Amino acid sequence: MYSGGLPSGAELLTFERMHEPPRAQASLPPSSPRQPRLLSCLVLIAAAVVSSATSARAQENSAQEAARQKAALASLPKDAARRAFGTVRTPAAGEGRIIGEYWKGCFSGGMRFPADGKHWQVMRLSRNRNWGHPYVLDFLERFARTASQVTGWPGLLIGDMSQPRGGPMLTGHSSHQLGIEIDIWLRPMPARRLTPKEREDSFSTSLLRRDRKDVDPSVYSRQHLALLRAAASQPEVARVFVNAGIKKALCRDAGSDRAWLRKIRPAAGHDYHFHIRLACPPGQPQCIDQAPPTGGDGCGKELDYWFREGILHPKPGAPGKAMSVSAMPAACRALLQAPAASPGPPPKPLDPRR
Repeated sequence: MYSGGLPSGAELLTFERMHEPPRAQASLPPSSPRQPRLLSCLVLIAAAVVSSATSARAQENSAQEAARQKAALASLPKDAARRAFGTVRTPAAGEGRIIGEYWKGCFSGGMRFPADGKHWQVMRLSRNRNWGHPYVLDFLERFARTASQVTGWPGLLIGDMSQPRGGPMLTGHSSHQLGIEIDIWLRPMPARRLTPKEREDSFSTSLLRRDRKDVDPSVYSRQHLALLRAAASQPEVARVFVNAGIKKALCRDAGSDRAWLRKIRPAAGHDYHFHIRLACPPGQPQCIDQAPPTGGDGCGKELDYWFREGILHPKPGAPGKAMSVSAMPAACRALLQAPAASPGPPPKPLDPRR
């Protein structure tokens, strides 16, 4: 989820607290036959985005991301929280502790999610964003297995999680700061290990038509419906962010089992990946939960907000002011100075059942 004030030519907007209405791709090799496709079409719109190119920008390859980080370091104030947390390469020592809000927080005791598992592969490893609180690592390992079962896919392709100590990222997301959020690509993991170059330079698959006003029915499938239903049905999950058009399609295709739809929340972009946000784990008093979604399944008039002309085609604006380190919780400011965690023993071999 991308940050940066009002829309600019440099970054996606996502304003986590505004996800609720007021109140050229290089493809991975195919891994399976074409999925069965839904007969009905749906509108897939990116709200509060710079342009239709933001979908590709949000999953930039290693060279593009390196250029953006270089530009950010050249322009950000010295006291910017994005600079401070975005340049820390190691986790903080100590037990897993989550501090603050999803869009202004951090965590200690971070652990790196393994690059490979039976049912997952991590993409864009050069970003060093496959870190999280131990709680999310356990969840993701279990969910990857569940996802494979309900979709028939070999597994999941994992995008950005968090930085080693959380906090704002040098480029991109405005959330992902507490170590309990995950981006997952909307295409299957291939039935082979990807090379390092493929992980850095391949792109996910957008579910949109070229005009971005509907899905490509040859791409969107019942596997996507099953995957998103499974994600929203997990008790640890607070929200699942998708493009408003995907939400519209899920509303149409869900059938009589609709309770899980309340957790599916429309967001800008999110046409090539979805975003899982876990609720604060038990025993984390400094973790500030977001209020649960209100109302019913979210498939009524409230969804119309995302299809207004001003949301579909927002006017560009100036970037917002970068948050300073002093604006972060005091415990997060201290965490920046905390010693790094010791490397510890080599990771244990993965459980072949997972």
